[in-house]
Amino acid sequence: MKPNLTAALVDELRRRIVDGEIAPGDKLPSENTLIAEHGVSRTVVREAITRLQAEGLVHTRRGSGSYALTPPVEPDVSRTARPVRTLQDRRALVEFRTGVESEAAALAAVRRSDQQVASLRAANEDFSRAGANPAAALAHDFEFHRTVAEASGNPFLQDAIAALGPAMIAMPRYRLEASAAEGETSRLAEVAAEHAAVLAAVESGDAMAAAAAMRTHLVNSLHRLERESGH
Repeated sequence: MKPNLTAALVDELRRRIVDGEIAPGDKLPSENTLIAEHGVSRTVVREAITRLQAEGLVHTRRGSGSYALTPPVEPDVSRTARPVRTLQDRRALVEFRTGVESEAAALAAVRRSDQQVASLRAANEDFSRAGANPAAALAHDFEFHRTVAEASGNPFLQDAIAALGPAMIAMPRYRLEASAAEGETSRLAEVAAEHAAVLAAVESGDAMAAAAAMRTHLVNSLHRLERESGH
């Protein structure tokens, strides 16, 4: 019976992570809570968590608990996105985003409204304040990029970003290891500064500078991810 109980718990936790009930960066229920809620043994819970780790959906920090990572995008006939599970996938995604979002930033510089500039500024300020909350940081990060696409005035660019969803923002494991540590604060400050450069160029109406700032930001994002992945 144990394999069936384990599979059932894996399916339930996977569903909650993929559906966003447990957001990226959020802590999973404790072992004792899962045992009580599902009527299973501690062994079943630990085996389920191990399977979710293997799927790249969960990261366990010793002495702290298990946390949800960014779920892979599931194939869907209504979407153009494909699963992003490996570092190679992430590199390919950033290459795609660099082309799409650099053009979006250039168009945003000449088409944006004052309200969209204000929304970009608010998203980056919220991102800067979310250092101790990885899930909130991811949400505000995505909101910044979504708003750039919206400000481009091009519905196809908007649809491309919407189809990728928040999963396009990497949730590297270092954010879960010590989110309040000096190193993480420095990384978040780097990203916020890069966002600010995009914002300044968009606000000034400089299309070339906006495209260059977005390209620099995304290339740097990939370098940070590769560095933390040991590549």
